[in-house]
Amino acid sequence: MIQNFDVQGGPDFGRTNLPKLRAALAKKNLDGFLIPHEDEYNNEYLPDCNERLMWATGFTGSAGAAIVLTERAAVFVDGRYTLQVKAQVDENLYAYKRVEDAGVTTWLKENVSEGDKIGYDAKLHSPDALTRLKKAVEAAGGKLIAVETNPIDEAWTDRPAPPKAKLTIQPLELAGRDHEEKRTEIAKIVEVKGADAALITSPSSIAWLLNIRGGDVMCSPLPLASLILHKDGNAELFVDPDKVSEDIRAHLGNQVSINDETKLTARINDLKGKAVLIDPSSSASFMFDTLDDAGAKIVRGMDPIALPKAKKNKAEIEGTTAAHVRDGAAVTKFLHWLATDAQSGNVDEIEAAQKLESFRAETGLLKDLSFESISGAGSNGAIVHYRVSKATTKKLAKGSLYLIDSGGQYVDGTTDITRTVPIGTPTDEMRKCFTLVLKGHIALSQIRFPKGTTGHAIDSLARMALWAHGFDYDHGTGHGVGVYLGVHEGPQRIAKSPSSIALEPGMIVSNEPGYYKTDGFGIRIENLQYVTEAAPIKGGERDMMGFETITLSPIEPSLIIKDLLSPNEIDWLNDYHARVLEEIGPLVSDEVRKWLATMCAAI
Repeated sequence: MIQNFDVQGGPDFGRTNLPKLRAALAKKNLDGFLIPHEDEYNNEYLPDCNERLMWATGFTGSAGAAIVLTERAAVFVDGRYTLQVKAQVDENLYAYKRVEDAGVTTWLKENVSEGDKIGYDAKLHSPDALTRLKKAVEAAGGKLIAVETNPIDEAWTDRPAPPKAKLTIQPLELAGRDHEEKRTEIAKIVEVKGADAALITSPSSIAWLLNIRGGDVMCSPLPLASLILHKDGNAELFVDPDKVSEDIRAHLGNQVSINDETKLTARINDLKGKAVLIDPSSSASFMFDTLDDAGAKIVRGMDPIALPKAKKNKAEIEGTTAAHVRDGAAVTKFLHWLATDAQSGNVDEIEAAQKLESFRAETGLLKDLSFESISGAGSNGAIVHYRVSKATTKKLAKGSLYLIDSGGQYVDGTTDITRTVPIGTPTDEMRKCFTLVLKGHIALSQIRFPKGTTGHAIDSLARMALWAHGFDYDHGTGHGVGVYLGVHEGPQRIAKSPSSIALEPGMIVSNEPGYYKTDGFGIRIENLQYVTEAAPIKGGERDMMGFETITLSPIEPSLIIKDLLSPNEIDWLNDYHARVLEEIGPLVSDEVRKWLATMCAAI
């Protein structure tokens, strides 16, 4: 549970392991190898045994890729990691490249030579991504070749063992629906798609469908497993048998068979002549190849569990609401600590992150963090996905802003909250930028919208105040969130990029506009909110949905310029703070409650 601030990777990984990898490639008669960050389960977090990109390069970010050729190599990251990659990867071994603008395919076209054989592990690439890579390699005169055994796995002699965390049961009172009912619903979707079965490789989908959880990766209670769901509702779960207790077998019942995960490929071979639904965005190319070789008819389509999972039922909303009240009290205690003890200028980013985790742990119900806390002081706060380590930590210095983006995993809900606070006296520039971000946050909280509206259609509301002053931010405004599952969950999102997924009642999304001044400070205000049922508006013609905020913790009043807020925005802030005081006040000490009353006073 405790966040590790000793970043594992670093330049020595590449210096030590790149020669080993090249030796393994030579044995396979390969001239190069593709190394994505993803593993076969396509999770945000990986078990230690699947951190292949880190092993080869030293880079520990949650997204990226590398290409190793005989004489040269490159590592590819997006804008979040331009500083981190330079600190962790030896520039004498790997060229630094950007993922954006077809960086990987462009580099392949420019660096692969005629006749080169470039290896890849089909279990680690989606079919769509592989098609683009194949075109790039072939355009350079090379050939892309699937390997039976990943050369990294062969060269990684001290590779950690796969995780064996026991499966647990998600109680019915928290799940809201039993797994038989869920399987019946999803099976109907499979049948409507013209398929006899669906092959599911997303651990979060499997966990939701069967009302189980696991512990195979950090920050997300996921079981690494695969599943075949038949159109009659029966299912076959493929998982390490060491993870399965008798209670789990009883919970799953006779309609869900439990099989050793090593038997999946053989079982797929039995699907000859069957139509099988599989998601090309979340399942590996290997699964498509295996289905094709087996003579199955492949039906490409979105994971049939993804959308029903995103639309939370009454029990899930009630559970996550309770988790947010509990978590809000912990965060409020932490904000009080920031406003008192941490104003000394002697506290650093690691101490602050640890302090917040200790308040969450005091609840006695914290299962894990929902992601590694982004604890950024001063200029570090301007790094959108900054990960604090012993090598990078800064003091919360007077005259600076401190940004803390964090969350907890509780059995009844998953939380994610960002607050920005001043250390000492903030500048007028800081207050202006904070108020503009707040205006965007309020706009997205208050919006009403008709059925069929996507997150793309409302994203600009969170940016309008910033745009009016020539500012913007380069990340999405909102992501989906699970219930005791992943803190980043699709298919819904709020972002500039187009989306075909409409917002529907029960979907939980974050509301997190921000502003980042390079080498100066970062600002982000984030609450979670869920989509409400459509309801009439007096005098209106169409029922409209909206958002209900579930995150409860004060928004720093000393950073707000009241004159920049409209009367309506002031009303929203005062109403929100009144709710925070009412619901969180009884859960904290007298000292914290008095401070909270000041923070939540009407402006």
